[in-house]
Amino acid sequence: MELKQEMITIDCADPGTLAAWWANALGVEIAQDFGEFVMVAAQPLVLGFQQVPEDRAGKNRLHVDFSTPDRPAAVERLVALGATVVAERSAPGLNWTTMQDPAGNEFCVSG
Repeated sequence: MELKQEMITIDCADPGTLAAWWANALGVEIAQDFGEFVMVAAQPLVLGFQQVPEDRAGKNRLHVDFSTPDRPAAVERLVALGATVVAERSAPGLNWTTMQDPAGNEFCVSG
């Protein structure tokens, strides 16, 4: 049996607003809007935003990693859009910034 990655879904209170933020951040359009579920297709990654009644509690157990040739510029742009920097991190041969989107979901930008 083969499993194929289709989408990563993020639970949130307001899927339309958060999906619009991510679409802007990734430079793409909203692919489908079903009200309580909104999809952003930034191929090869599809992000789904699903409305849930409860707030996020604690640290994400799963997060999305992005890469860019100009990490400082990308981080600056994302902060201007409403993201926050959580930490700057590094390991031999790799530097990344841990960030949060406006709803507090963590993601990383490396480069």
